[in-house]
Amino acid sequence: MIMKKLLIGNAAVARGAYEAGCSVVSSYPGTPSTEITETMVEYTDVNVEWAPNEKVAAEVSIGASMAGARAMSCMKHVGLNVMADPLFTVSYIGVNGGLVFCVADDPGMHSSQNEQDSRHYAKASKVLMVEPSDSSECKEYTKVAFELSEKFDTPVILRLSTRVSHSQSLVEIEDKCDYKLKDYEKNIAKNVMMPGNAIKRHVVVEKRHLDEVDFANTSSLNSVENNNSKIGVITAGISYVYSKEALGDKVDYLKLGIVNPLPTTKIIDFCKKYDKVYVIEELDPFIEEHVKALGVTNVIGKEVFTLLGEYTPKMIKKAVLGIDGPEFIDVKEQIPARPPVMCPGCPHRGTFYVLKKLGLTVSGDIGCYTLGAVAPLQSVDSTICMGASVSAGFGMAKARGKEFNKKLVSVIGDSTFIHSGITGLIDIVYNKGANTIIILDNSITGMTGHQQNPTTGKTIRMEETTQVNLIKLAEAVGVKRIVVADPFDVKNFEKVVKAEVEADEVSVIIAQRPCALLKGVKYVGKCEVSDKCKKCKMCMKLGCPAISLVDGNVIIDKNQCNGCGLCMNVCPFDAIVKVGE
Repeated sequence: MIMKKLLIGNAAVARGAYEAGCSVVSSYPGTPSTEITETMVEYTDVNVEWAPNEKVAAEVSIGASMAGARAMSCMKHVGLNVMADPLFTVSYIGVNGGLVFCVADDPGMHSSQNEQDSRHYAKASKVLMVEPSDSSECKEYTKVAFELSEKFDTPVILRLSTRVSHSQSLVEIEDKCDYKLKDYEKNIAKNVMMPGNAIKRHVVVEKRHLDEVDFANTSSLNSVENNNSKIGVITAGISYVYSKEALGDKVDYLKLGIVNPLPTTKIIDFCKKYDKVYVIEELDPFIEEHVKALGVTNVIGKEVFTLLGEYTPKMIKKAVLGIDGPEFIDVKEQIPARPPVMCPGCPHRGTFYVLKKLGLTVSGDIGCYTLGAVAPLQSVDSTICMGASVSAGFGMAKARGKEFNKKLVSVIGDSTFIHSGITGLIDIVYNKGANTIIILDNSITGMTGHQQNPTTGKTIRMEETTQVNLIKLAEAVGVKRIVVADPFDVKNFEKVVKAEVEADEVSVIIAQRPCALLKGVKYVGKCEVSDKCKKCKMCMKLGCPAISLVDGNVIIDKNQCNGCGLCMNVCPFDAIVKVGE
């Protein structure tokens, strides 16, 4: 009996990796890819880990592949930037056991700082890339990716997107294959990428690329759906699903499962049949430019489709068929707005309240605390990429001098500091800087959904392990001024920040309080406003979603309040009290 399960795309990728005999998975969490690695934990015979960053994760997987195992590393699109260095070199080296990199793009920037199109990395590194369109294909394409990796002696990138990663569809569950660990043999010419070896491996890569193009022209992963239409559509991934919903059987489709290298003769033969061929793809004209480079002149792409964000069936139907209609089902009920905001009890709220009060310039980073830029806190001045708060803050100090530095801090989460903040701190110490860095230690990797990291003392399987000591780490790189402070003790925290920014040497403040959503965090009671309230609205400056102003009166919603007590610490009249303790 065939068993089927309803799975999100990420869980289906994990299932595919398991069925393919993958035995090592190393990743860094990043939405929308996180659930792949989290799901792998369910398979107890697979070695699964959270690595400090994506580069390390990729290198662990590469090492496992060299040693003969099937291995995988998962990341979001900006994580691919971090692991690009080993990607380009392992393209030359190739594999022993199958090696798959899962990369999830984020059209629409639901949880990202840009709309990067990862297909360009596959082309630039000359690595084979496949792209599924639903959960069933997520599982099957993952298995195929491992097979293709070994067939062509190459890493393979499995490209996902937010909608494919997080949408559900039926997946056929099969048994794990009987994959045998491949023999490991010393092979300096293949595995040691010194120039003399690399120049010879480049020849292999170019020959492999031509073989892959031939394969793409004949593979069933690139398939034609003939509906006897006069209009052709070339598409891939989630855009295929949207196109099917919008256009149905009114067009013929060339569905591309292999998006690098793209087929040549298959595309040319398909386009010959139609007066018009639409290339439907989110983000960049990656497929479109390839089709036009083949000399095809009847192709229509970004002149009718946007380069921005996600596509919708309505957009596609209007562009191809000229038919307009409602975007979504009209809901009569008024839906309340849900702007992004820190959770009630978020430990970062106290930090940004103090930084705003002191009027400091704040070099920000990636994480929940990016929301420190949102009103009413509006503290964060910049957010670039993981770890950039430390390095960019040092650059700002270099540009504007000593006095500006006394009004400047960098803020970075504990997980992000481990990911890529340590090297920035070393740079400041080594080059005689005097910056103040605030490490927001909330005891977890927060924004991606509570993953463990080297500062928590637990592995991905919740096993006890060595916990990185942030104080000793800062001392080891040469920092002499290190202060641990509770950001909810706002008076003391303000005093600490004032003192550290005035120092003429590098300083690290560890703002230590756990995420309010952790299971072990149990605040008792609820806060409420007493008749002592003078309506000064100081508590409103916190931006806590539990606190609102109704008819000029401050109200605390007991359904949202978790009793953290931060508002009590900022009220100058002791007008907020806790009940039910």
